[in-house]
Amino acid sequence: MTAAPGQPGASVLACGEVRTCLLPSSQALDRRAAAQLLRLRADEPVRVSERPVMYALSPEVLTGVDCRLPTSNGSKVRAVGTVTGRAALTEGRLLQSTAYFSAPASGPDTRRPWGQYLVRPGLVEPFGKLPQQAAAEGVLRGADKGELHLGMIAEGLLAQLRRHAFLDRRVPFKSSPTRLRWVARRDPASARAALVNFTVAEGGLRTMELRLPMDVPAAATAGLCEDLALHDWLLTTVQHMLDNSRLGATDGPTVVEALHPVVVHLLHLWMPRAHVDPALGHLWDVLEEKPGFSRQWANLSRRIRDRLALQAVATPHQALSPR
Repeated sequence: MTAAPGQPGASVLACGEVRTCLLPSSQALDRRAAAQLLRLRADEPVRVSERPVMYALSPEVLTGVDCRLPTSNGSKVRAVGTVTGRAALTEGRLLQSTAYFSAPASGPDTRRPWGQYLVRPGLVEPFGKLPQQAAAEGVLRGADKGELHLGMIAEGLLAQLRRHAFLDRRVPFKSSPTRLRWVARRDPASARAALVNFTVAEGGLRTMELRLPMDVPAAATAGLCEDLALHDWLLTTVQHMLDNSRLGATDGPTVVEALHPVVVHLLHLWMPRAHVDPALGHLWDVLEEKPGFSRQWANLSRRIRDRLALQAVATPHQALSPR
């Protein structure tokens, strides 16, 4: 189908980046405080749900862009439009920010008035034809200077939230943030979304490639990626804390002290698909098969609980009693 003059064609590519970190607060935020933190716009409310875990999602905000798209083959493709940003808070403890956009197969050869871009939020139009494969690979590789940098937009939103006045900037344990870059190619012949690739790179970077039917919204895809990023952060953080606890090499209060934050703050947060669009929920089945996210989590949880149980048996009751 050909777009009418002055109107963009259907989206053929969606791209985004998710940043996940521990909220810089000594106490988890309750429902009211979470809504206050994520109130990015006065004209739209923060959506908060309390089942199965407390989850707050901010209204969307737009960032206007006029720059080159990142490409893997060096193609210089100028694009103009708006990038959608939003933030989420899980159990008042885990903070995420996301920046994402969709792009059509082609755009006009001249720039439109800004008003025409603003009425199509989250759409970034190329000048001329979009090199879909090169653009997807470029986003996953990361932007160079002068190119559309989704990570900087997501990080800017995250930094804004972390500076909120009522956060005391104290954390109950040390952790590192993670980044998930994702691209989704539209497939008119496909009726079901598919996970093409998921990789774990160094420095907290993960990448994911998806194939989507034409009718799955980019916002739903962003929600799936946020869910995956959150659970990947949990796995990564708990594994790191377990490694640093020197489990099996030390005994006594040292082990209990090292593992206490995991039990108190993290173990109950494992709830894949809790906030994923039903049209995309089946993609978690792929991750459960390989690499086996929930199997890894169950194994880590058993190791922690078994070690604490052995410690409780081996330690006199008085030593474990609160002072």
